Amino acid sequence: MKKTENNNIEITEQDKVFMREAIRLADESVKNGGGPFGAVIVKDGKIISGRSNSVTIDNDPTAHAEVNTIREACHRLGTFDLSDCTIYTSCEPCPMCLGAIYWAHIGRIFYGNTRKDARDIDFADDFIYEELERPMSERTVPFIPLLHDEAIHTFRLWTEKTDKTEY
Repeated sequence: MKKTENNNIEITEQDKVFMREAIRLADESVKNGGGPFGAVIVKDGKIISGRSNSVTIDNDPTAHAEVNTIREACHRLGTFDLSDCTIYTSCEPCPMCLGAIYWAHIGRIFYGNTRKDARDIDFADDFIYEELERPMSERTVPFIPLLHDEAIHTFRLWTEKTDKTEY
C-alpha cells in the first residue's frame, strides 16, 4: 500500500468503489425501514460481506451495519480473525462497533460520515464515549459488583486450560 508524503494511506479508486457499496447499502436500508448505515468487509480485493443496519427491523440493538457485516464475514470465512480484511463503513463506527472491529482484528477502517454527522441526525454516541471515561460509580447505569469470589473460578479454569483457542 502506498503512503503519501504526509504518511497518510493513499486512497485508491478501488477503495472508493468499496465505500460506494457501503453507502449504497445504507441508502437501501433507509428505503427498507432500517437505519442509515451500511458496511462492507473486503479481503484480497473482494467483498466478503456487506450488510446494513437492521436494529429496528430485527428488534436487535446490536444489529448495527458493522456488527452485521462482521458476523457475516466470520461465518463465510470460518474464522473470528479478520486481520487480513478491511472494513468500509458509511459512518465512523460507534463504540460498540469499534469494539467489534478491534475484537475481529480488522486491519483498516475506512469511513464516510463522521460522529458529528451522525449526531446532527440524532444518532449521538458521544454519551457512550463520555460514560467510558467516568468511574463506574459515577456512570448513568449502575455497575454493581456481585459474587466476584465465585465468578473468578471460571477465569482460573481458562488460565489452566491447555487446549484453548486464544482470541
